[in-house]
Amino acid sequence: MEHSIPLDILDDLSSRFIINVPEEERKDLIRICFQIELAHWFYLDFYCTEENKHLKTCGMKDFAAHTFNHIPFLRVHSKNLTEILDKWREYKQSVPTYGAIVLNEDMSQVLLVQSYWSRSSWGFPKGKVNEEEDPSHCAVREVLEETGFDINKLIDHNEFIESVINEQTVRLYIVSGVQSDTKFEPRTRNEIKSVEWFSVADLPSSKKDATPRAKFGVGPNAFFMVVPFIK
Repeated sequence: MEHSIPLDILDDLSSRFIINVPEEERKDLIRICFQIELAHWFYLDFYCTEENKHLKTCGMKDFAAHTFNHIPFLRVHSKNLTEILDKWREYKQSVPTYGAIVLNEDMSQVLLVQSYWSRSSWGFPKGKVNEEEDPSHCAVREVLEETGFDINKLIDHNEFIESVINEQTVRLYIVSGVQSDTKFEPRTRNEIKSVEWFSVADLPSSKKDATPRAKFGVGPNAFFMVVPFIK
């Protein structure tokens, strides 16, 4: 396959989002597709810019084809890509994601998590709902798994922000009043690398916002999963 996406960019995206997936998880191609989707968003937002007009945008199917052909453990499945993506889209549309925007006492700081899989990227603690699971229960469970903190007594079932991002419903409950000196410890192995407080005022409101580089030493691309929820 002739790549229209430069190989060095595919290498970068693969290392950020895919090759760190644990060996035992690599057989779950639906889960791999979610990682490829993150890589696709990143490519469109931070590579296909005005400064890089030579790079072409592409849809998820074309991007996935490049990725499957580029990564050795996925290459063997490339001939079945259409079927794999159909199953992924069907699953994705049927399974919403719930989590929380966890804030400290004066709501000046927000809690973000960094995944082992998505190198250098930060996001809100959240995850996919189990069958017949209540949305707020899912949010409580996911926050507990990813941070070790129980928000059950703080969550308000009616206080949330909900958005449909690339065909998937994402609902984040607003949880405030968490003490800044709380010790966080993820309960899941090989999933969450770091849990940290970030100043709400310093988070980027767009992909061109330079505030994170000045404050944290990283570009806005490190918060691309947070930007859609920043007003």
